[in-house]
Amino acid sequence: MTLDEKAAQLVGYWLDQTGVVAPMQGEMAAAADGRTLADITRDGIGQFTRVYGTRPVEPDDRAAWLWAEQRRLKRETRLGIPALVHEECLTGLAAWKAATFPTPLAWGAAFDPDLVEQVGAAIGASMRQLGVHQGLAPVLDVVRDPRWGRVDECIGEDPYLVGTVGTAYVRGLQSAGVDATLKHFLGYSASQAGRNHAPVHAGPREVADVYLPPFVMALRDGGARSVMNSYAEIDGVPVAANRELLTGLLRDELGFDGTVVADYFSVAFLEVMHGIAADRGEAAALALEAGIDVELPTGDAYLAPLVERVRSGLLDEALVDRAVLRVLRQKERLGLLDPQAFEDEPPTGIDLDTPLHRSLAKQLAARSLVLLSNDDVVAGAGVGAAAPAGAPVLPLRAGAGAPVLPLRAGASVAVIGPNADRAEALQGCYSFANHVLASHPDLPLGFAIPTVREAMVDALGDDAVRFAAGCAVTGSDRAGFADAVAVAAASDVAVVVVGDQAGLFGRGTVGEGNDTESLDLPGVQRSLVEAVVATGTPTVMVLLTGRPYAIAWALDGDGDGVVAAGSAGSGRPAAVVQAFFPGEEGGTAIAELLTGAASPSGRLPVSLPRAAGAQPYTYLHPRLGGPSDVTAADSTPVRPFGFGLGYTTFAYDDLVVDASVRSDAVFEASVTVRNTGAHEGEDVVQLYGHDVHGSVTRPEVQLLGYARVALAAGESTRVRFRVPVQRFAFTDRRMRRVVEPGAVQVWVASHAAASRPGGPLPAGGIVASGDGPVRHPVPGSATERATVDVTGPVREVTLDDPRVVEWTVA
Repeated sequence: MTLDEKAAQLVGYWLDQTGVVAPMQGEMAAAADGRTLADITRDGIGQFTRVYGTRPVEPDDRAAWLWAEQRRLKRETRLGIPALVHEECLTGLAAWKAATFPTPLAWGAAFDPDLVEQVGAAIGASMRQLGVHQGLAPVLDVVRDPRWGRVDECIGEDPYLVGTVGTAYVRGLQSAGVDATLKHFLGYSASQAGRNHAPVHAGPREVADVYLPPFVMALRDGGARSVMNSYAEIDGVPVAANRELLTGLLRDELGFDGTVVADYFSVAFLEVMHGIAADRGEAAALALEAGIDVELPTGDAYLAPLVERVRSGLLDEALVDRAVLRVLRQKERLGLLDPQAFEDEPPTGIDLDTPLHRSLAKQLAARSLVLLSNDDVVAGAGVGAAAPAGAPVLPLRAGAGAPVLPLRAGASVAVIGPNADRAEALQGCYSFANHVLASHPDLPLGFAIPTVREAMVDALGDDAVRFAAGCAVTGSDRAGFADAVAVAAASDVAVVVVGDQAGLFGRGTVGEGNDTESLDLPGVQRSLVEAVVATGTPTVMVLLTGRPYAIAWALDGDGDGVVAAGSAGSGRPAAVVQAFFPGEEGGTAIAELLTGAASPSGRLPVSLPRAAGAQPYTYLHPRLGGPSDVTAADSTPVRPFGFGLGYTTFAYDDLVVDASVRSDAVFEASVTVRNTGAHEGEDVVQLYGHDVHGSVTRPEVQLLGYARVALAAGESTRVRFRVPVQRFAFTDRRMRRVVEPGAVQVWVASHAAASRPGGPLPAGGIVASGDGPVRHPVPGSATERATVDVTGPVREVTLDDPRVVEWTVA
């Protein structure tokens, strides 16, 4: 290979650059300058950037074009190497007319890796059919600050949850023959003050113990074949130029032998944003030396600037050869070097939204919906026991009425709010609708996606549903309040659907580049909810968001108020449902939850914040990270990690845990789970732990494992967890990942702040702070803590040790 041919294999080419779908795209994207694609790819090309995902294209037509172009590369370039094609696939394949699945926060809320793996496989099958070889997903960044716009793309705030769910997606996608790309290595989500592309001030122990574990799981257990660097700089060193991370850690320590691809423009950013390179050639040298093999989305640095640097003797060509060999190995494994590649006929009649896609999208949406509150209200036309056939409605409670959800059959419902009748409100930032079609407003979405209003009409009938938008997602216009109040007052129940509009770089309220200084609901949406509540009509607030918002006012009130929820003057709704952009079947899933055709079983994958000023916050904090009498600032979340209600209740009893275990072994914990309510339901049984005494401070509460269990009314089962002691591993003072001997506590709970009545409340639970107001208690169930004695010497953990907690039911 000539040097020019080598360099060509290390870059992508972006055919279509309409709209802005990457940071600083307008400033960075290079024009073709009148050259044909044949001219541009004269020496070959490494990757084609987003053939299907940059502008709306008909799948059949684009596939025919791609097959022809790949044949041209084989026959008209000297080496005859086809291009690898990559696409975004975070909420499904980001292409016109393709199925849109729930956003990753919803994956986390579902606590269901097996279902996420099936979703990944379905997405991968669509991609492979189209001739796509690499998917730029999943995002394994651990949430630390909900002000960050890219929380929309993340799975949760717990590294184990992120790792297990993200690994499942990797397995699914790669089972279809599409390489998964882990994003963003490493520490990106710790950006200062939740601002995108901000510096990261995380110590090496936090990086090792919080941000790294999901990548270890996806690489070692999921076999992920590609990694993308983070835009961040950690302690002054941009990750794109950090050899210690991209080579020393990723390859030498973790054993990764796949390709590292640059996040879009991140090589050039070493010059234009970080200021550590004098020009593109130096930027190319820094990135290549660090370990970035492929520059995406274009060849701003790895083409002419890199070639010139090698020819001038400033860069060893062996570094180019190293990256080229990795790229060619990837292409060989994917079949691109097979003489018969693309010699078949391109696919026709392509359906990117099959019944299987829709079925999986609905299952994942349904399991991701989190019921945050469901208060008793005075019995009336909208509540009570006369529910739809088969619906799990709770009976009336003496003297207090009944929970507002699920709704009674025959109730008239006012569906209100800026997100009640917008398909875009159901989709995340990396959906094709919000990522690309926002620049093509005259084109249809290309697939069915019932809004919440439409789904409620389907469920209840047109005569039972009244609608008023009330206001927009953003802005201060309250002109629609009067209509909203009127339809609410004329109805038995009001459902107010509020939240976000996902978008990019200012084209929304959440998503890449849409960071926020406030965690209040955007615009005047809170005022809309309060105006509807003030009518006295029992009110349900549904949140369609890409981040958790500070909604204590909607759950517990602003103080010690004891006015009944949902009544005039209370200022808060009777029920609150959290949906994290639930995708194309999300409207239907929400309607089925509200009407009782389905029971809620989602759990919060992130803590629900009390205020923006309490951020960054994580439930995984040491003792000094929680509320105490030595500070007047209260970081206690309004609802804790793992929280979620249902239409039935569960209890945990008879926890049995091995009394001792060696530091290199596995211990067993088993518990009886009982459905103590009158209706069937699914519970997410959460196993927590606490290292009582460590050589460095340890979290007061740590998720060890979890199990999703379905039980009929009155049914019980025994859930057994097999826990590798490595779940208690951490980085010690010598920067070794170890398990230390000593006592650890283990318990089963319904969320991170639950405790047995009368027992100790884990730090970070709902407590008083100094002389401040006593917080409203959060319902939950838990066992007493059991103590396990970890014996043996301090043991350094290896990559071959088991990481995953297995569970069975009997």
